[in-house]
Amino acid sequence: MKVLLRPGWLVLAFVVVGFATTCFLLLAPWQFTRHDERSATNAAIQSSFEAAPVPIESATGEWRKVTLTGSYLPEAEAVARLRTVQGAAAFEVLTPFRLNSGAVVLVNRGFVRPVEGVRVPSFAAAPSGEVSLVARLRVDERDPQGRPTFTEDGRKHVYAVDSRAVAAVAGITIQPGYAQLEEGSPGVLGALPLPQLDAGPYFSYALQWIAFGAMALLGLIYFTWREIKPGGALRTETPRRRTVAQILADDEAHAQ
Repeated sequence: MKVLLRPGWLVLAFVVVGFATTCFLLLAPWQFTRHDERSATNAAIQSSFEAAPVPIESATGEWRKVTLTGSYLPEAEAVARLRTVQGAAAFEVLTPFRLNSGAVVLVNRGFVRPVEGVRVPSFAAAPSGEVSLVARLRVDERDPQGRPTFTEDGRKHVYAVDSRAVAAVAGITIQPGYAQLEEGSPGVLGALPLPQLDAGPYFSYALQWIAFGAMALLGLIYFTWREIKPGGALRTETPRRRTVAQILADDEAHAQ
């Protein structure tokens, strides 16, 4: 078995085993997790289609349809930048909303398209006075890069739909999460579409990664067996290289 300890063979075995391990322990579980998340989202959205809206104070669970009664706080409004809606660039308008109970929640009024490619366009202001809204409960996003908020052309800008970011830039207290307005609610702009209710390709991708890892290991086992069996390349002794002295000695012997 010493033949299997050759450097080239060890490197090959290490690469194959490392690839298979990554497939089994990282890539496949990652796709299974994404499949589970999509399934949970689909179930929550499907359930919300059949459930009547409930007051936001008593609602739990993402995508739950809720009602809100109170008034907008336009002075604390912000826009979320670098968004994509239906495959095109967009800003999402985030306006805090004070409930009649006194608590403040963040309302995502929907999207607007940029002008000149990068600038926030003019859009309808949130209605004043007491209004009643219908929305879907959502959890806060995170900006993975942790970019700071800023103000441009008189508008506050954030990089994620995050109640904490808007609260910080507006200087007020906002409850965690946000409410995504439904079409027809007072103050809605371009209503955000719901995610597609399909399972996506994640489960099949997970099975593919498992298959790739298994094929890599089986290939390594097969080629190892083929090389160490009788007559295999690793069982054949490699002729030793002759030295210059040996070559000269043989030539002299033949000359005699």
